[in-house]
Amino acid sequence: MGEHTGHAVIPDRYRYAVIPHIMVDDAAAAIDFYQRAFGAHEDFRVDAPGGGVLHAEITVGRSVLMLGDVSVDEAEAASFAAPVSLGGGTSVTLHVFVPDVDALAERAAAAGAEILQPPTDMFHGDRTVILRDPSGHMWVFLTHLEDVTEEELRRRLAAAG
Repeated sequence: MGEHTGHAVIPDRYRYAVIPHIMVDDAAAAIDFYQRAFGAHEDFRVDAPGGGVLHAEITVGRSVLMLGDVSVDEAEAASFAAPVSLGGGTSVTLHVFVPDVDALAERAAAAGAEILQPPTDMFHGDRTVILRDPSGHMWVFLTHLEDVTEEELRRRLAAAG
């Protein structure tokens, strides 16, 4: 390993997380949607020389999300795919805790999100909404309602059948 040069080896912004990096067919439109639907903040964007977005980062709540266009040469060379090109399915769901899941669900639906499960109080102690964004990515937004012990969680699951 190299010598420490005075900068953080892991920047604070990435210290406690696995950072999702999603690929979309139109990153500029996706960023606009995330701003309108989720109150996201665009942190920065690097446009590709031939057009499109090579790399962008946004913040949703306190979570960083990286994204880019699948049509950019570098992305195509690495064989990235957007959910639409996979037949609409995805193997990843993005979870974000927010202060008011009901308000977020209303805002997201108005911006064009497909609500798959309306805000619901769940056995695990969170009020949860599940939605699909226009790019095909699945999101779970949660508002924490109560701390649930592992024992209570198991009891609630057993009672639910």
